[in-house]
Amino acid sequence: MSKVIPHSLFTEFDIGLFKQGKHYRLYEKLGSHAATIDGVMGTYFAVWAPSAKEVYVVGDFNYWSDNEHLLNVRWDESGIWEGFIPNVGKGSLYKYKIHSHNNNIVTEKTDPYARRFEHPPKTASVVWYDSYEWEDTKWMKMRKEKNALDAPFSVYEVHLGSWKKKFNDKNRSLSYVELADELVTYVKKMKFTHVEFMPIMEYPYDPSWGYQITGYFAPTSRYGYPEEFKLLIDKFHQNDIGVILDWVPSHFPEDNHGLGFFDGSHLYEHPDRRKGYHPDWKSLIFNYGRNEVKSFLISNAIFWLDQYHIDGLRVDAVASMIFLDYSRNYGEWEPNMMGGNEYLEAIDFLKELNEEVYGSFPDVQTIAEESTAFPKVSKPTSIGGLGFGKKWMMGWMHDSLQYFGKLPIYRKSHQNDLTFSMTYAFSENFMLPLSHDEVVHGKNSIIGRMPGDEWQKFANLRVLYSYMFTHPGSKLLFMGGEFGQHTEWNFRNSLDWYVLEYDFHKGIQQLIIDLNSLYRKYPALYQKQFESDGFEWIAYDDYENSVISYLRKGQSENDSLMVVCNMTPVPRDIYRIGVPRKGTLVEVLNSDEKKYGGTGNYVNEKVLTDTSEWNGRKYSCEVTLPPLSTTIFTIEN
Repeated sequence: MSKVIPHSLFTEFDIGLFKQGKHYRLYEKLGSHAATIDGVMGTYFAVWAPSAKEVYVVGDFNYWSDNEHLLNVRWDESGIWEGFIPNVGKGSLYKYKIHSHNNNIVTEKTDPYARRFEHPPKTASVVWYDSYEWEDTKWMKMRKEKNALDAPFSVYEVHLGSWKKKFNDKNRSLSYVELADELVTYVKKMKFTHVEFMPIMEYPYDPSWGYQITGYFAPTSRYGYPEEFKLLIDKFHQNDIGVILDWVPSHFPEDNHGLGFFDGSHLYEHPDRRKGYHPDWKSLIFNYGRNEVKSFLISNAIFWLDQYHIDGLRVDAVASMIFLDYSRNYGEWEPNMMGGNEYLEAIDFLKELNEEVYGSFPDVQTIAEESTAFPKVSKPTSIGGLGFGKKWMMGWMHDSLQYFGKLPIYRKSHQNDLTFSMTYAFSENFMLPLSHDEVVHGKNSIIGRMPGDEWQKFANLRVLYSYMFTHPGSKLLFMGGEFGQHTEWNFRNSLDWYVLEYDFHKGIQQLIIDLNSLYRKYPALYQKQFESDGFEWIAYDDYENSVISYLRKGQSENDSLMVVCNMTPVPRDIYRIGVPRKGTLVEVLNSDEKKYGGTGNYVNEKVLTDTSEWNGRKYSCEVTLPPLSTTIFTIEN
């Protein structure tokens, strides 16, 4: 005899929205929720399993038996099973044991909407709720009042488990509470505007780095409780730092306890393996054309913005979602109804996702990791775009690392690699990423790709970073890059913090602090970072000297900054350059300064312009270019 009491959080309106794929707050209805019926406290459970003939809640409260707590199926053919179990409360472990109509298959699954899970490798869902009191009112108000597209946006990408470890405590990762102290303090010191976490939703397999998710609505229990993760976000906000989450709607693992073959049918994944299986990652792909699946995914995005005050979502692997032939050979994919390779249902899903996110949270950002030339990724859906706020500029990343990896003697033949990005820089709202993907799998660290002896390696890295921070677009730098870590990133190990005992590494760290400060201080670097009139070449064709120079411009002409990059170890004691107007050049950053690890021997005092025509301009002046350096000037009247 069932001990489940009939109970529902759903109205007919909710069910209608769910069936239409338009219910974007499903986390308020499905999953496990505290409830009191007739004065008795307990938990309401609800799960979507339309192919089930019976769904039992099994847990530590019934000895994991599937003959005691049978949920009730709704009469409305929604496929939702639900009910109230008395005296089951916070901290109780549970799963759903599902007996399917399909060949009497039996599955035992975790709750897709669970707010917490056991610490891996254990897999049970945990009944959880908290009453965390946020203290970030000032931040949330400020977020509403500013436009993220014309403000500094500099992101520090972090893998929480390997940022720093406690060597004196079994080499363990820091907890959410410890990170709320140490990581927040560090990011503030480095003057980044935002931090981005690689996926923190619960995942079973450490080497996946979090990209194979089984618990979409739960922060991983590896580092603490959900309310402690909220504390971490809150502390960032209290220190005026935004938080972005890496979000993975592109695929999910086949683990037995996860979403795959959930109720004995292909419920969340597409039943056609050509659309439902990812050959690269050996994982399943969501069925973007199924309404209830769309509601699940969009509700998940909204959940993190709503319940955790997240400031942005970086959406992983968008290219793999929007192309039917992504990583597939001829015959392994089927064209869409118009004969093309676009996955129309996935494209519609992404548009709907962005419309709902920006409709409900207009002050956040969605950022697409998209590596193709698919048009209008970061343009509004009203003009045919996908609706993202920003897109990673993968071409800039690839071309820049390729260029800087060459010995300076060969760079004059490859200057187009460096300047090509400006031919398409304003086709999207681009973010310049030097992410985790560039420092793993034998690719070497960023500093490890730089040519030359130790001094030249660090000088090259200083030029690369200075070029990155003065190039149009917002910025992203993966942890360790900010101090020139030599070793590739390994999720099992802490960053090599000990290298900060050495001057070159301390110099890189100081340069990043100063570049972030410069980015924040000068409107020319952010007011028009996505607009073509915010950038102007002075000279991109000095191949012989491997020098490029350009202007960054803000709303006011007087805000302009002039940037000159010398890509060789040969100093240019007298280098004439055209300037936009009469005035005095004042050096505001020189990557060759001693505090950065440079020579400190080539400093421009105030430089007066003259009327010699140069670079097609009426005014010019002679400046000194240090070896392997970026020099940034203001022009004062």
